[in-house]
Amino acid sequence: MTKKLPRTMEEFAVACGVSRPTLSKFFENPDSVKGSTRQRIEAKLEETGYRPNLYARNLNRKRTRTVGIVVPSINDPFYAGLVTRLEILLRAQGYWPLTISPHGQPELEGEALLTLQSLKVGGALIAPLGFASDLGAMARFAEGTPCVFLDNAIGTLGPFVGTDNAQSVGTMVDYLCRSGSAPIYLNTPAVNRGVNERRAAYESAVARHGATPVVLDSDMGHPWDLEQVGHDRMRACIADGLPGTTILCANDRLAFGVIAAAHEAGLRVGHGAGFDLRVAGHDDHPLSRFSAPSLTTMAQDYDAICHKAGDLLLAALEGGRLDHADSTRLPAKLVMRGSA
Repeated sequence: MTKKLPRTMEEFAVACGVSRPTLSKFFENPDSVKGSTRQRIEAKLEETGYRPNLYARNLNRKRTRTVGIVVPSINDPFYAGLVTRLEILLRAQGYWPLTISPHGQPELEGEALLTLQSLKVGGALIAPLGFASDLGAMARFAEGTPCVFLDNAIGTLGPFVGTDNAQSVGTMVDYLCRSGSAPIYLNTPAVNRGVNERRAAYESAVARHGATPVVLDSDMGHPWDLEQVGHDRMRACIADGLPGTTILCANDRLAFGVIAAAHEAGLRVGHGAGFDLRVAGHDDHPLSRFSAPSLTTMAQDYDAICHKAGDLLLAALEGGRLDHADSTRLPAKLVMRGSA
């Protein structure tokens, strides 16, 4: 006759010969129970293949060891890079990451917050959509859940960790002005405050070099399809007559579209004699060194951003306090390649 395997925590506790509270302590932290008890439970786990329903257990708690991660689009390599690092960091500290992407849609961002709230997550790391975010919903969520915000500051609801746009864009403008003509600026659709910060940084830096800022704005037709935005805007500029021979793009994805459109128009992109156009970006997209030509850009410090945000949240989950005053802006690094 086949021996019945345990299906619940109560049945598994009986099979192990331990109390239900002792078993809960083991699953919370194996080192919190006696060595002999731990060995007995581990042997029974191996024998039966039993695994607890961790979400069911967590729902009985006021707060769980699950941490929500919300980013605007998981398809964007910048956000994918953040998510990968954050998940590894959280798992190493004994927390369970739960990643949700609203895919650029405000209603899905609100739904993500409600989902995390219903699951009683211990805390959350959030890169908000930006101007399209429901600030009331975000404030209600942050009031009851420890939150650290990434990439895009959103009021004073919690500490923000991201790149120092004034430093990064200023560094790129300084390089481009020293090595050739002052850049014109291809802006991304105005989806968040970071967009405005980078534009302001460009205008200030160009003015310091005694040049006149020239900004090419993009419409909001498809704000998260940035390669297409860059391609379409560049084609229109070429048709109308480019106002300059150096283009600084607000991010690398725009720059990929710009380079493609320039190639289609027969323009050679690169630095030095024989080239028609210089193109630079921002972010150090994983494919930026493989574009043709490879892209000059500003490398955001993914690791530092994730570790600083993770440390702030983990400290709060262990009893500390979160304060907007703990916000941090980190410098980016100039990466010179063939495009500029």
